[in-house]
Amino acid sequence: MRAVIQRVSRASVTIEDHVTASIDRGLLILLGIEEADTAEDIDWLCGKITRLRVFPDIEGVMNLSVVETSGELLVVSQFTLHASTKKGNRPSHIRAARPEVAVPLYEAFIHKMEAALGNKVPSGVFGAMMQIELINDGPVTIIIDSKNKE
Repeated sequence: MRAVIQRVSRASVTIEDHVTASIDRGLLILLGIEEADTAEDIDWLCGKITRLRVFPDIEGVMNLSVVETSGELLVVSQFTLHASTKKGNRPSHIRAARPEVAVPLYEAFIHKMEAALGNKVPSGVFGAMMQIELINDGPVTIIIDSKNKE
């Protein structure tokens, strides 16, 4: 499971000219799911993201988590995070999980995040053509992969 996490002032998802999800200050999470992902990947990644200290404290030092700042989360599925460009110029998405595997994991990830925050977590629509709008705050962008725990 791979996530691109962006600290945002605000972010939204638009589908067919209609804003379907939005947040103010918090984290936009672009989530890529691969065939080998399991509930263990969800647990590890959710814990890592909710404890990630990327928000400034009173002294301006990135020392607070999204939970500690009562920030919001917006989760968007993005299978292209598992693209391989090793051969040629057309990305291969062979590692990305098929919908029958990815959708339950995507939904479980969102539910786990809701439990951690104690709030509803807005999300994109799996498989839909979406326009994501955001104001990256900082900018702060972090990539985390549950298969490469750095």
